[in-house]
Amino acid sequence: MRHNKKFNHLGRKSSHRKAMLSNMACSLILHKRITTTVAKAKALRVYVEPLINKTKNLTTVDEKRNAQRLVFSHLQNNAATKELFTEVAEKVANRPGGYTRILKTGYRVGDAAEMCFIELVDYNANMLAAPKKTEEKKRTRRGRSKKAENAEAAAPAAEAAAE
Repeated sequence: MRHNKKFNHLGRKSSHRKAMLSNMACSLILHKRITTTVAKAKALRVYVEPLINKTKNLTTVDEKRNAQRLVFSHLQNNAATKELFTEVAEKVANRPGGYTRILKTGYRVGDAAEMCFIELVDYNANMLAAPKKTEEKKRTRRGRSKKAENAEAAAPAAEAAAE
């Protein structure tokens, strides 16, 4: 029975899974967007979001050093840890959560696995520069409203007064 065993094992032993997620997290932090399968992306999201959250609200030097040691123990990569605590931490400082986005892209040709992009939310220039919705054209119903009838009745009276 597998009661309360909710995370995906991804068909790998524990050490292989941890190493794979660590490598994928480093790639995501350094490149801001990676392509992978949906199952791996969902597992990576659970792995990397708490690490990103550790970079926030650090007031003292000791807190920051301790957080860096904790994150490095997961990532095992100096460049990714430095990038996370400098550039990424500034971007996500006021975001309450949801630091990653998964965009499905279709199916892989070889084995029909469902593929996707996983990216850091604040780094997609296309999504950030998306135009805001402006005023849409007002839709009208086929039947006339009382306001339209009153406006039509007032129009001839206004024309007569203008003459």
